[in-house]
Amino acid sequence: MASASKTPQRGDRIGHVFADPALLAQALTHRSAGAPHNERLEFLGDGVVNLLIAEALYLRWPKADEGALTRARAELVREPALAVIGRALELGERLTLGPGEMKSGGHRRDSILADAVEAVVAAIYLDAGFEACRAAVLPWFESALAALPVGKPEKDAKTRLQEWLQARQRPLPVYELVSESGDDHAKHFQVRCILSEPALDAEGEGGSRRLAEQQAAAAVLRQLDPGK
Repeated sequence: MASASKTPQRGDRIGHVFADPALLAQALTHRSAGAPHNERLEFLGDGVVNLLIAEALYLRWPKADEGALTRARAELVREPALAVIGRALELGERLTLGPGEMKSGGHRRDSILADAVEAVVAAIYLDAGFEACRAAVLPWFESALAALPVGKPEKDAKTRLQEWLQARQRPLPVYELVSESGDDHAKHFQVRCILSEPALDAEGEGGSRRLAEQQAAAAVLRQLDPGK
């Protein structure tokens, strides 16, 4: 097993001092390094992050409807957004990775950083409870929250493409999986978005099929409206 660096017991940029440092160490241990790794913490952290952001948006935007709140939450908790937070917290340098992931630069990969952020959230929650978790984690999202247009975050690319087609009574797009590669913990997807009216297509890629579909839809939208 190889490690990018030793895991400090204190929270440092994380903003939380762990009573149980083993939780932080596990949160920063990738599956490639062996057990105990952070996948179960990642699962729990995903739910906690969604609740924290949902609560924050609900309180900040009292007049926003469900659709606007849902789109805003999706924007804040998507993989690239969490990876940005992971870099700001300097988690990459602290991850414990297997030799293969170390060699391939896994500490810089969006999917691994995003998973680590979720795992650290779960570690804080288990270490000190929900209130302490909220106090430590919400500041990580503050700049992204402030940057959202209040009550009207931009719709994702798949939604915008669907609405563009429906407004013109055109058939909906078809998303076709072009390729899927990588190990279970580091999948890479390539997807093609195909329109019949007008006849065009474009491809997108990402660490999840959903992200690849969004990228493909965005590429199609740029063809439909080059100014976007």
